[in-house]
Amino acid sequence: MKNIKYRYCLIALASMLIVACSTKKTYKISSPGKNTELIFELTPSGQPQYSLTSNGKSVIEPSLLGFEFKGIQKMTEGFEVVSTEEKAADETWEQPWGEFKKVRDHHNELIVHLKESKGEERLVDIVFRVFDDGVGFRYEFPKQPNLGKVEISNEITQFTFKSDNEVWWIPVHRENSYYESTYRKTAVSKTDTINTPATLETKEKLFVAIHEANLTDFASMTLLKTNDKQYKSELVPWANGVKVYAQTPFRTPWRTIVVGKNPGEVATSTIMLNLNDPSKIEDLSWITPSKYIGIWWGMHLEKFTWGQGPKHGATTKNTKEYIDFAAKNNLDGVLVEGWNEGWDGDWTADGSSFSFVKAYPDFNLEEITKYAAIKNVRLIGHHETAGATKHYESQLIDAFKLYQKMGVNTVKTGYVNKYLDKKEWHDSQYGARHYRKVMETAAKYHIMIDNHEPIKGTGLQRTYPNFMTQEGGRGQEYNAWSVDGGNTPEHLTTLPFTRMLSGPFDYTPGNFNFDYKTPSGARVQTTLANQLALYVIIFSPLQMASDLPENYEGKPEFQFIKDVPCTWSDTKVLDSKIGEYTTIARKDWDEKDWYLGAITNSYARNLKVALSFLDAGKEYEAEVYADGAGANYKTNPYPVTISKQKVNSKTILDLKLAAGGGTAIKFTPIEK
Repeated sequence: MKNIKYRYCLIALASMLIVACSTKKTYKISSPGKNTELIFELTPSGQPQYSLTSNGKSVIEPSLLGFEFKGIQKMTEGFEVVSTEEKAADETWEQPWGEFKKVRDHHNELIVHLKESKGEERLVDIVFRVFDDGVGFRYEFPKQPNLGKVEISNEITQFTFKSDNEVWWIPVHRENSYYESTYRKTAVSKTDTINTPATLETKEKLFVAIHEANLTDFASMTLLKTNDKQYKSELVPWANGVKVYAQTPFRTPWRTIVVGKNPGEVATSTIMLNLNDPSKIEDLSWITPSKYIGIWWGMHLEKFTWGQGPKHGATTKNTKEYIDFAAKNNLDGVLVEGWNEGWDGDWTADGSSFSFVKAYPDFNLEEITKYAAIKNVRLIGHHETAGATKHYESQLIDAFKLYQKMGVNTVKTGYVNKYLDKKEWHDSQYGARHYRKVMETAAKYHIMIDNHEPIKGTGLQRTYPNFMTQEGGRGQEYNAWSVDGGNTPEHLTTLPFTRMLSGPFDYTPGNFNFDYKTPSGARVQTTLANQLALYVIIFSPLQMASDLPENYEGKPEFQFIKDVPCTWSDTKVLDSKIGEYTTIARKDWDEKDWYLGAITNSYARNLKVALSFLDAGKEYEAEVYADGAGANYKTNPYPVTISKQKVNSKTILDLKLAAGGGTAIKFTPIEK
């Protein structure tokens, strides 16, 4: 990632005030635009606490900070401020792919150096970075004589609200271990322990998202409800109950609070990315966003099997046919699942039979990769582990070497199991270490990663841009076998403001057939136009056309999937209401064409969309894919009308969305 402009200096901030208040000192720091103000102070007992406001409105009421350890004295009170540092930063850096080509990192920073006033006089620094749209803070424990190896048993960090706010949330580990749940909307008081990102709407009409950034060698933070107006950090433990093993010097992940006046301001925040380290990969030329199809959906529909037998999907013959389809339609890759030994029997119960270098007899890896290369298509590799991470790591280098030799530069990984290695949570420190090892090892062999059943995203794609996308949410596959009928339209209109706040999502949109039959009775609960719009709504630099190739043949709507990019130079979230409707416009990486996606929940609606995001002074041709007459996601999902019209930045479009429907538009400048 390229630095375009950099300025970072130690200065005395005009916005930094130190105010003596009886027995305590209050430290105030404002964001560069004065929108956000953070206050840090010590209570009379020496407990660190912070509070946050946005344009004078309460975001976080006074909330405690600190840690507890196993076997040694906790570090939660008895502190004094030794000194503070004030910094400011204004940097613009460029991504190799993303929702924005250029990202501005503009913040003011306060570092508070704390020391226990009695006893062992242990040290901890708390670093606050205040942006116009929120704050990130973390703990830094320096090397010191009285604090070495530690076992963290509890993080005290609180998030206290003024009121019992509404929150969109999913539970922790109750339904599965990898965030595949539908979002609830309740009051804080009606929740239990919830995952992040968690998005709230306050009584002051602010939208607030709590999450974390740069999760490195640490446990994931979940949120434990401690009263009707408060959450605290609840770290995901190891099987033995320890939350984190660490040794000074060490730093925690950033705890992030993003604030917006509307959902779109939260969805387009770059705080998480800015709190991650710059790229550790110098040569980025091999990292390429792409669209792909795959031998995958057929397994979910039970047309194919992963294991051997008469319906085995991953055969040389089938793969070549998929490669031919990809080449004919200018798609970049073909994913093949079930190609390697280990899928026979109950593989989900025990992944120790998987080989990541030995193919089944009816799948010729070398022949297929050579055939794909001739067709200018790449094979996308697949490593399902069933959570057996030690077994996977024992073959990791050999597996990546094989793929590199065969010209495979993208691998989809999977961890279908409640636990890793039969006892550890995916989002524990154990999991964080494993996923990072895979990411780093893949980079050495110029391999991009699409991680399924993951630990949640926290912006690490900035540091490792080969970490392209991941699952970590209820995706399209639930529309094949979920006993609840599949993903609702409300689920899709909630994702951009919840799950998507943690980074790219390999949702796998693009279903054109709604008449398939599965034992569960589930099916895609959208219209066809909605499926097209999802390519703009749900960001992923690896984007799948998920349906069977035969369902795309002869369909004019497929042109939109062929046209739509996977990476963007700019993103605008237009009029949207969480869980009801979403409208997003994005500009392609070459900064020429614009695309728009609009979707609604289970209610039909009309949306007036101002095209003020288009370049002023230019005329565009709008190619519109809209719900046709009689379209309805339950009874008639197929009708799509395709039309063209001239528009400009002053045009207001009237979009008519069917129930569960959508609209997808490509805007192309008209050359004069």
